[in-house]
Amino acid sequence: MSEVSVRSSASDLPVLAWRKSRRSNPSGNCVEVAELPDGRGVAVRNSRDPEGPALIYTPAEIAAFILGAKDGDFDDLIT
Repeated sequence: MSEVSVRSSASDLPVLAWRKSRRSNPSGNCVEVAELPDGRGVAVRNSRDPEGPALIYTPAEIAAFILGAKDGDFDDLIT
């Protein structure tokens, strides 16, 4: 497993097209994701703190997470 890169601020990143799930709620309890230029990975940030830290994941790490979520691997984390 590779080490996740953490940017001190999402504003340190180039201009990105941030998006969040359609299931997000109006209270702002969401995360946003954006693809990095040239397919280098995906940035993840807290929608409540868009200038705060951003986690950077490789394409393989994001694929493993999304496929695991689709398979129900994390269903025990929600009620």
